[in-house]
Amino acid sequence: MGSMDAQASPCNNTSDPLCYEEASGSLAVIIIPSLLAMSTVVVLTGLLCALGRRRKASPQRPHLPTCYTNHGQECVSISPAAPWEIQEDWALEGLEFCETGRYGPVCRGTLRREDVTTAVLVETLRGCYNPTMAEEFVDWILFHGAVCKHQNVVRMLCCQTQRIPMYIVLESCIPGNLLQYLWSLRNRDVESLDSLQHFSERSVYLVAKQVAAGLDYLLSEHRLVHGYVAARNVLIGSGLSVKVSGLGLAFEARQCQTGKQANWRAADVPVKWQSPEQMMKQPTTDRSDVFSFGIVLYELITLGSPPYPDLEAQCVLTQLHKSYRMKRPNNCGVPLYDLMKYCWMWNFKDRPTFSAIIKLLESYMYLADNKDLCILEDIDISDYSRRAGVRL
Repeated sequence: MGSMDAQASPCNNTSDPLCYEEASGSLAVIIIPSLLAMSTVVVLTGLLCALGRRRKASPQRPHLPTCYTNHGQECVSISPAAPWEIQEDWALEGLEFCETGRYGPVCRGTLRREDVTTAVLVETLRGCYNPTMAEEFVDWILFHGAVCKHQNVVRMLCCQTQRIPMYIVLESCIPGNLLQYLWSLRNRDVESLDSLQHFSERSVYLVAKQVAAGLDYLLSEHRLVHGYVAARNVLIGSGLSVKVSGLGLAFEARQCQTGKQANWRAADVPVKWQSPEQMMKQPTTDRSDVFSFGIVLYELITLGSPPYPDLEAQCVLTQLHKSYRMKRPNNCGVPLYDLMKYCWMWNFKDRPTFSAIIKLLESYMYLADNKDLCILEDIDISDYSRRAGVRL
C-alpha cells in the first residue's frame, strides 16, 4: 500500500522541484484565462462608455421625411436638398402645363419672392411610386445645385423634396425657347419691330458667344459634355441674354462618373444635330459639342431652318464622310461660314475648342452685318419635323 501511495501522490513533497513546477502549471491554467477575461470586460466597458459619451455629445440626425404613394404605402425615404428647399413665404403662381418631361409634367409660371417675380419652369416628379426614380430626381436636383452656377447656364432657384409633389424650379426667360424665338422673327414687319425683335448677323455673334461661354464653363469647371447642343436647348431673354438648358445627357454622364445609372438616352438626340462620332456610336467629347454648335450657328443665321434641308437623316453620315457640308446661307458672312466649317471638321481633333471659338467670335464681330435678318417663309411645324427628323 505504501508503495502504491507513493506512486499515486508523487507531489506530496513540496521541496521537490518537479512537484513545484507542476503545481505552478495548474495555477497558470486557472489564472491566465481569468486575467484575459477580466481585461476583455474592462476594454469592452471602456468602448461602450466612450460610444455613449459620443452619442450624447453629437447632435441627433434629423428625421428624414418619407414619401408615400396615393394609397398611403411607403415608397422611399429621401434626404432633402435642404439648402435649396422653397421657403414658406415664396409662392409659385400662374402655372400652365407646357410639356411632359423625363420625370413628369413641366409647367411655366412665376416664382414670387416677396415683391420680386421671376419667370420659371417647374419640373415635377410624377407621383412617388418608384423609389429609384425618386432618388434619381433628387440627384437631378443636386446636380443643378452643384453645376449650374454660370450666367449662361440655366440655374435652379429652389425645389421641394420634403413633401409631395416633389419638384425643381428652374429659371426661365421671356420670350423663352431660342428656336421658337427665331421662328417668330420670320415674315415680320421690320418697321414695327420692338427692341427685342431686332436680330441681325451681329446678334447671331452675340447669342453664339454666350452659348459657347456656357458650354465652355460646363467643360472647364465640371468636365461635362452637354451632348445635345441645339437651338431648342437654349433659352433667350431680354437684351438677347442666353442660357444653355437641356442638361439631361450631361447629368447622365455625371451619374456614370459616380457609379450611378440615369435613364436619359443619347439616342434621343436627332441625327442632324449629332457629330460623326456620335452617329457612329463612338465616345463623345467636348469637340462633339463643337460640331453641334456649328449646327446652332446655322439655325441662328437661317432663323430656325432645319439643318441639311436636302438630305434625309439616314444619309447625313455618308455624305459628311464624303466631305459634304451645308452651303453658305443667305445673309451669312464669310467669317461666320468659315467658323461653321471649322466646327464641322470630320476629325474631332481638328475642331476648335470653345475657348478658341469665343475669341474668334469676338474678333469677327466687327465684320458682322447689323441689318435685321428677314426670311419671308413661315415655318410649317409638320414639314420642319419631317425635314429635321425631330418630333415636336
